[in-house]
Order: sequence, then structure tokens, then C-alpha cells
Amino acid sequence: MPNFTIREARDSDWEHIWPIFHNIVAAADTYGFDPDTDYDAGRTLWMTLPRKTYVVEANGRTLGTYYVKTNQQGPGSHVCNCGYMVAPDARGRGLASAMCEHSQQVAVELGYRAMQFNFVASSNEGAVRLWQKLGFDVVGRLPEAFEHPTLGMVDALVMYKLLEAHA
Repeated sequence: MPNFTIREARDSDWEHIWPIFHNIVAAADTYGFDPDTDYDAGRTLWMTLPRKTYVVEANGRTLGTYYVKTNQQGPGSHVCNCGYMVAPDARGRGLASAMCEHSQQVAVELGYRAMQFNFVASSNEGAVRLWQKLGFDVVGRLPEAFEHPTLGMVDALVMYKLLEAHA
């Protein structure tokens, strides 16, 4: 894997994020987004609504992306939520791990005390293993809450971690 950089996304990055986003969302096997999400709705979900969005680049190419957003308002606003996406041909090279570690640092800098993943398909075994390796606990299981396109109804997991600066 060539060296890569993680930087905050600019509006102009969306055209390079879109193919990654579209591929993952259309597959409907890991994210709860509507598989028919179009370009503009995707931009709103990934670039406008989150507090921050980042890209991973190597050799001028966008290989991955993630966002950080407040999970709940009011008394829960100290907990953030993140979403991560890696281009299909860049998987298995440590990008998701690097993004998750980077996002935890960013979250602490933004004042968050914890990170929660609300809806992890239990069939996404690689992600579940990675998040657990990075210190996330499964704190809830939603029976048959995710409709996988080939496996049918699978559980969705809620995963949670207190961030280091506050643990």
C-alpha cells in the first residue's frame, strides 16, 4: 500500500467520493441508506449533514472516506457517530483501521466523549471484528433489523466506545 493521507474533505471531493458511496450504498449489504440514493441526496447525507467529512488519498486518488457527526442532540450530544467507506479495490490494506483511529482523534478534538455505531449489520463480520479490535463493545443487538440482499434478515449491532481522553 502506498503512503496515504487523511484530510478534511472539500466540496470538490464529492465527485471522487460519489463512486465509492454509490457502490457501497447500492450493494445494500452494509449501510442502512436507501440503495437508490442519488448523487444529490448522497452529497447531503455524506457531506452536508455530518459535522466533518474526511477523505483518504494516495497518489492523487480518493481511496476512502468517513464522516463524524453528533449522534443525538441535547443530553446525548457528547456522543458522536461515524461512517466509513473504502473503495472496493483498496480494501484489506488498513484504511478502515486508519480512518477509525483518525476519527477517534478528531472526535476528541471536537469535544466528544464517546463514539457509537448505531446499525452495524452483524453479517459485516470484517467490520465487527475490526471495531472490536479497536476497542468497541457490542452494547445492543437488534434482532432481524437489517434486510441483507442475499442473507435475508440479519441482526444489527449497536457498538460503543468511550474515547481515550475521557475514559
